[in-house]
Amino acid sequence: MVLAPDRRIGQAPVLLTDLYQLTMAYAYWKSGYKDKHAAFTMSFRRNPFNGGLAVFCGLKHVIEYISELKFQDDDLSYLASLRAHDCSSLFDREFIEYLRTLKFDIDIDSVADGTVVFAHEPLLRVVGPIIPAQIIETALLNLVSFSTLIATKATRIKLATKGQPVFEFGLRRAQGMDGGVTASLAAYLGGCDGTSNVLAGKLFGIPVKGTHAHSWIMANDSEREAFFDYADAMPNNCIFLVDTFDSLVGVKHAIEAGKKLRDKGHKMVGIRLDSGDLAYLSIEARKMLDEAGFSDASILASNDLDETIVTTLKAQGAAIDTWAVGTKLVTGGDQSSLGGVYKLSAVRSPGRPWRHVIKLSEQTIKVSTPGVLQVRRYLDDQRQSDRFIADMVFDESVGIGDRPVIIDPLDFTRRKMINPATNYIDLLKPIFKSGQLVYDYPGFDATRAYVFDQLSGFHSGIKRLLNPHQYPVGLESSLHTLKTELILKERGLVEDERIQVHG
Repeated sequence: MVLAPDRRIGQAPVLLTDLYQLTMAYAYWKSGYKDKHAAFTMSFRRNPFNGGLAVFCGLKHVIEYISELKFQDDDLSYLASLRAHDCSSLFDREFIEYLRTLKFDIDIDSVADGTVVFAHEPLLRVVGPIIPAQIIETALLNLVSFSTLIATKATRIKLATKGQPVFEFGLRRAQGMDGGVTASLAAYLGGCDGTSNVLAGKLFGIPVKGTHAHSWIMANDSEREAFFDYADAMPNNCIFLVDTFDSLVGVKHAIEAGKKLRDKGHKMVGIRLDSGDLAYLSIEARKMLDEAGFSDASILASNDLDETIVTTLKAQGAAIDTWAVGTKLVTGGDQSSLGGVYKLSAVRSPGRPWRHVIKLSEQTIKVSTPGVLQVRRYLDDQRQSDRFIADMVFDESVGIGDRPVIIDPLDFTRRKMINPATNYIDLLKPIFKSGQLVYDYPGFDATRAYVFDQLSGFHSGIKRLLNPHQYPVGLESSLHTLKTELILKERGLVEDERIQVHG
């Protein structure tokens, strides 16, 4: 994560939070609840981009954030300066001193970066003392939601290109410095092959790629001379931007520069098209390049691309083999936010069993799921592809019955029985135990490979960009029953004593 200029590396900005997290923490402390433990669950309600899946990302940032998290002296001085509506101090001095020694001794379990995930299932679980678990809500959502959105967009674009190289070129259009750097990493983990962002290359080891801009052409006396001069200056990095004036004339000039390079023992890497009818221009450019003996020269396309435009261009037979995607990748394009949520799902006093809690809504999709939640992915090891069968959300404090059944949280009539002998993996893995890091992050290249290894395990219909098939995700039957009973109780439709407390 990119830190503010006044923060030293290793000092996580604990005030990267909303004020109400701290006012709630104060109320917990004031009311004697500081020893109460809580379970919070992060999830999202709809698959982004109207797609069939998402790609989880942001765990690396979470690890760096939590590892060094503490209130610094300047944080506490600022909080002490805050005033309430009556101009009195917002927080007691004793609470400020409590925060000075507050330790984030919490358990965090999470799916791994690069995991293919779905709406309504837990991505990350926080269990521990309620005050630190509450304070970190905003930061966790900030670190995970945007990264997951961009990684998912990158995966969709990579799927649309059918494996062709994709480069992220969006820094200049990104949402600020931190947004640009975060997006570059998320795009790389989601499947992009490189970035134009030099800082991201330095920080994360992402391959950096670049051509030249129209200004290079315009600053010279002619396009032809501009290409010749660029070839002289950078003979080993020549991708010529050909659309400053007339794209096909630009291709002719690029071919002339390419011949000059070849005579000197160098190679023209390719050309870049950044405007116009990319399908027509790429097809014509390919013919010209091939006829001139540059059949190995690449045609790179840019110009507000996304997965929909890439799919359309490929359907038209565009002769594009490399894709540079900027604005619509690093900003999320047609979706500005993942819509991640972080909900309290269980509470308990020391030595007591968990009390399951639920948040209701007039909208079924916004009703939370109670419990200390885990997600189990069932798979058929005999299949090379389509090996993933279904995901079950269950309550670890209760367990799973002998006859596993999953029930769609939005439609109780949609159910799937699971053979008890079916193999599975539990997706939430321990990351922190009592505030201590216990997870060995696998690295960025391994994460990228993990994404596409998993994708091969899902039915092609789930990966479809338009009107995808719905992968089965549901609540374990006893958890569904508990959730239903809690809904009825909170709406006053059953007696309280009917609701069982699970320990």
